[in-house]
Amino acid sequence: MSAEEQHSFDEHTQADAGASATYPMQCSALRKNGFVVIKGRPCKIVDMSTSKTGKHGHAKVHLVALDIFTGKKLEDLCPSTHNMNVPVVKRNEYTLIDISDDGFLSLMTADGDTKDDVKVPEGDLGDRIRKLWDEEKELLITVQTAMGEEAAVDVKESNK
Repeated sequence: MSAEEQHSFDEHTQADAGASATYPMQCSALRKNGFVVIKGRPCKIVDMSTSKTGKHGHAKVHLVALDIFTGKKLEDLCPSTHNMNVPVVKRNEYTLIDISDDGFLSLMTADGDTKDDVKVPEGDLGDRIRKLWDEEKELLITVQTAMGEEAAVDVKESNK
């Protein structure tokens, strides 16, 4: 097998790996507060409206959504009968063990493993995590994962 053939096989494998991060859903079936992929980004739908069918074609769904990691507003217009990708979004809670000097959270999973690759979020949430940590509270951090990205999205005190 030549190097060129090997290369194209690798590209194909990567495409399949990324595809499992999303699934198709008909545009008309999407709902407010649900998730959708717009411009390659996982987003939460904050507003949507449907236009009536015109002389030529389908009803269109206008989506307004916020990127779940950056908070950036994105919009899209899609015929109601077409499919759009919906990201597989997971949320997991971890116990905070430490905050490193370079701004990473040291988290403990439910089975006792450590996870050290989540950054302290920017803004109010990051400030709240640091403040509660400085007060020596036992904290649970909610980490949201979608399409190969993850970020801390919430903090609460443990009830232990």
